[in-house]
Amino acid sequence: MRLANCAGRLVLITGDASQGSLPALDVETASEGLFSADPQAIYARWAEFRAWAESAQRDAATPVAESALGPVVPRPAQVFAIGLNYRDHAAESGFALPTAPVVFTKYVSSFTGPTGDITLSPGDVDWEVELVVVIGTAARRVDAADGWNHVAGLTVGQDISDRTAQFAAPPAQFGLGKSFPGYSPIGPVLVTPDEFDDPDRLTLGCEVNGTAVQKGTTADLVFSVSTLVAELSSTLELLPGDVIFTGTPAGVGHGRTPPQYLRAGDELTSWVSGIGVLRHRFVSA
Repeated sequence: MRLANCAGRLVLITGDASQGSLPALDVETASEGLFSADPQAIYARWAEFRAWAESAQRDAATPVAESALGPVVPRPAQVFAIGLNYRDHAAESGFALPTAPVVFTKYVSSFTGPTGDITLSPGDVDWEVELVVVIGTAARRVDAADGWNHVAGLTVGQDISDRTAQFAAPPAQFGLGKSFPGYSPIGPVLVTPDEFDDPDRLTLGCEVNGTAVQKGTTADLVFSVSTLVAELSSTLELLPGDVIFTGTPAGVGHGRTPPQYLRAGDELTSWVSGIGVLRHRFVSA
């Protein structure tokens, strides 16, 4: 199952993209008001919604423009981001592999959709493509073996980072440096785990102006999706609709010699296999 946020309304994607549009079923209309149009509200009723969606009639689907899509999780109660969660990225950053997840947050006001312009902040702005996990069932002290059972789906994310703000003073200000407006794009759709042959082995990458800068596989995560759910839930309760940015592979601009950062006019394309593509252009303030 694939879901999207189309101009603030929850839609069920019923087929593949064609000429810049996707066939979509408006959930509130198709369910005759059983479910709200609010894309965030669905996660609190995830099991009920899954049961309805499996039998929903899809013949009323209509094309929606990809440019109209917003963040599939627009207002998560909690946002978690994991640092140094790929071996090669830890190495390029000059750190040893962590023995426990390195957790910080990104603020919800930085969320945006899968396409459009993003205004550059004053500092050195970097890219970090990531697989993003959305929680569907509350989790508290769950075992790693049960972690995937609490996941609603997966989407593509970018942990865009102003390195100047991030490292302005010790200790590093990860949350602030990574939460300027538009610095947390996610989308284009949410894909449920059963859609993948192996949700623990997905390819991801990004390009700047058509040149590949990152490529990796989630099989190389230091802490897998199920492990992250278990580790986070050992401290707090994960809530339906919460978001986890799972980390980025090697190839960030800050780790290059010399460093490379985003400039006005640059086009950033980010993707995860089986999910879709984010496309953004950076503009001056």
